[in-house]
Amino acid sequence: MMKRRVAVVGIGTVNPAGNSVEESWPNIRDGVTGIDRITKFDPDEVGVGVTLAGEVKDFDLTKRLDKREARHEARFTQFALYAAAEAIEMSGLALSEEEQNRAGVIVSCGIGGLDVIEEQHMRGVERGYDKVNPFFIPMTISNMAAARIAINHNLKGMCSCPVTACAGGTNAIGDAFHRVRDGYEDIMVCGGTEASITKLAIAGFSNMKALCQATDKNRASIPFDNERSGFVMGEGAGILVLEEMEHAKARGAKILAEIVGYGSNCDAYHITSPAPGGEGGAACMSLAIQDANLTPEKISYINAHGTSTHLNDSGETKAIHQVFGEHSGSVMVSSTKGVTGHLLGGAGGVEAVISVKTLMEQTVPPTANYKVPDPECDLDYVPNEPRKTEVNYVLSNSLGFGGHNASIIFGKVD
Repeated sequence: MMKRRVAVVGIGTVNPAGNSVEESWPNIRDGVTGIDRITKFDPDEVGVGVTLAGEVKDFDLTKRLDKREARHEARFTQFALYAAAEAIEMSGLALSEEEQNRAGVIVSCGIGGLDVIEEQHMRGVERGYDKVNPFFIPMTISNMAAARIAINHNLKGMCSCPVTACAGGTNAIGDAFHRVRDGYEDIMVCGGTEASITKLAIAGFSNMKALCQATDKNRASIPFDNERSGFVMGEGAGILVLEEMEHAKARGAKILAEIVGYGSNCDAYHITSPAPGGEGGAACMSLAIQDANLTPEKISYINAHGTSTHLNDSGETKAIHQVFGEHSGSVMVSSTKGVTGHLLGGAGGVEAVISVKTLMEQTVPPTANYKVPDPECDLDYVPNEPRKTEVNYVLSNSLGFGGHNASIIFGKVD
């Protein structure tokens, strides 16, 4: 089967750095953290020592969504719909009825409407279960973000929601890329979304010793830094519009980047810990590079998973060494989670948007607030300052609980 080329023609995001691509990119590029003290609830009442998160701020959904309709959507779906509206508007899509049948949606969410689950459980306990919201189930199920995007924009091709923990957003984009490349659809809306900054989630992740308990927002999410002590929860969504290259050219679309490679595999090792030495992540990156028909030396920049946990950052560093060998000292690597926190199932979507902007602007965003080198993490992490330089190919990694790994590669277009 002939493999078709796949263009990125639209990007949209809501994240802790801003509520659009235009608003968030300068903060991500300049390493201005969107992490701060939790405002959704009093974190001291949770009693686990975690007070910081990457919350979406000043979110006015009425700029892009109908307020009355959005009342029946959980926050993760609202984020996805909002980001998708931005991406689709940027793409300039105006689909005929026939084209709608060849346009689909793949959007991941790791947890779904946990905020609604907590709220409605308390309502049932306190007021009786006959008072539970009749929209409770469709509000909470993880696939609803993808479904609502399809419904709102009449996209009648494949519609799916990969739930692969923190790898989900990248799996969604990679799966969508293959759908277009292999001729099943001409257009795919894809990415990831998450809104799980809740008391229960903070307690759960904290009790498994995964979350950072720092109180200084600039020393909390510090990927690859020797003083890192856990990840910081984030929320938001990142959505891309992919389109078969010739289809995009024929309608005069602005092509932002090209997606050229995708790899996905599993460590098959442990429910939370990565395989020793980063073997799974290394194999996944190799799969993506092979899929793109590139050599490792062609990769200019890696947007790392970089969660600010000891095991992830050291393991990912080892994986990069395995794949890139002597070139590992030359490839630029940064984690933008110092700005956004970790968006779980939404991380891959937001980081794909960042990867595309990196190519468009020919500027690599930094690893924010990096201070103390770790002997186990010895790559060029682009510390603290953006780097204006030639960038031809960007590889973005997402590594999830359960050993799920996903890597995608974007290329610069003329």
